[in-house]
Amino acid sequence: MTEPPGRLAAYWDRQLDKLDEKERLRAHQLPGWRNRRHRRPLVAVLAVADLALIAGAATFAVGHKWVFPTLWLSGLVAGGFAFVLLRILTGRMSGGFSRLLDEREREWRHRVTYTGYQILSYLMVIALLYSLLIAPTEEGGARGAMMLSALLVTGTTVPSMLLGWALPDDDPEDFEEGMGNA
Repeated sequence: MTEPPGRLAAYWDRQLDKLDEKERLRAHQLPGWRNRRHRRPLVAVLAVADLALIAGAATFAVGHKWVFPTLWLSGLVAGGFAFVLLRILTGRMSGGFSRLLDEREREWRHRVTYTGYQILSYLMVIALLYSLLIAPTEEGGARGAMMLSALLVTGTTVPSMLLGWALPDDDPEDFEEGMGNA
């Protein structure tokens, strides 16, 4: 005899069903862009945007008044655009729960999240060292916080960048079979 799921388990199942439905709708977006030829330029844009954020953080409170906002806003806008598109083009691998992934997707996700975690850890050590080096300078705390935020954003984009760069092209026949006609 099995007992009915508790409230929390039922709520969790409903949330996963909602996420699965959102992914099903998102899977129909940009079908012609789901290849390396379209994903790799987005990875390059995201990498340049991350570098702009880091450069903006390095010039915070020490450069001209217009340099930081220009670098920071351009990095946020370009990086945000590229990141959202990469998340759509890599599918649920970059953000889905394991229950919703097949074996291939789960393997790719585990690979990139482990690598992304390692890179994020190294970036946080760099942010710590940077903060320690600039602490005695004017506005050292605020400059360290800006660098920490720039490196944190960079680190969180790494898994999507790795997937966007290395993920093989989908077989068009498999893509059509898996999509169904909605």
